[in-house]
Amino acid sequence: MIESHDDGNENAEPVPRQRRKGIYILPNLFTLGALFGGFYAVVMAMNGRFENAAIGIFSAMVLDSLDGRVARMTNTQSAFGEQMDSLSDMVSFGAAPALIVYEWALKGLGKLGWIAAFVYCACAALRLARFNTNHALVDKRFFQGLPSPAAAAVVMGFVWLLDDAGFTPGAVDGRWLEWAAFSVTLYAGLTMVTNVPFYSFKDVSFRRSVPFIVIVAIAIGIALINVHPPAVLFGLFVAYGMSGYGVYIWKRLKGRPVSVIAISTDEPDEQGLHR
Repeated sequence: MIESHDDGNENAEPVPRQRRKGIYILPNLFTLGALFGGFYAVVMAMNGRFENAAIGIFSAMVLDSLDGRVARMTNTQSAFGEQMDSLSDMVSFGAAPALIVYEWALKGLGKLGWIAAFVYCACAALRLARFNTNHALVDKRFFQGLPSPAAAAVVMGFVWLLDDAGFTPGAVDGRWLEWAAFSVTLYAGLTMVTNVPFYSFKDVSFRRSVPFIVIVAIAIGIALINVHPPAVLFGLFVAYGMSGYGVYIWKRLKGRPVSVIAISTDEPDEQGLHR
């Protein structure tokens, strides 16, 4: 709507009325759902229900992967949504996995246990802050370091797999379980803040036609996950969590640039990063 001000000048131009700023509901509902998944996971861990806690984190991952796509498809991107997404990620993929793995196994190691949990949580915060500041400079085909949802999946997949198999701290001989959780937590946390390139899958378009065999492969993948979700999901994310180092070594051996950061397209090492 427009309104005009009658100041005696009949030729006065109408002044457009400013739109009231609001919040887009649809994409933020997915973000809130992801946040709830992280909160639910912590509550379940406090009650000793670690399988439900893992399911909560994996559900948060699914919802987190959808909110951005929904916003782009419906043209409802906003600065508020970006900030909301980062805060949700910090809770669901930073604080929640750290608290859950500490409650499950790391507290048996005393100070070393909470230090490992804090290192993971701090690395998640640093990774998210770096992503928010560097996202315009990074090759869209790769993540700079392990993305926080994948790091959370590695940690929670380990908890889910071992808990499902009946290996719980205090019920096994020795402290191998605590030290294994310690190692997995530190690996996932520190890998988030490396410069190792991890494929982002952002160049995969769901609007393109694909061969029939691709649909068959997806169906087989879903069936395999349903056979034993803890083992299959943990295996998939461990493979992804190590894939970045494989890409890094392969690029080194081929003499190709390994940095995913581009400051200037004039630099030889940064060619192809602005596609």
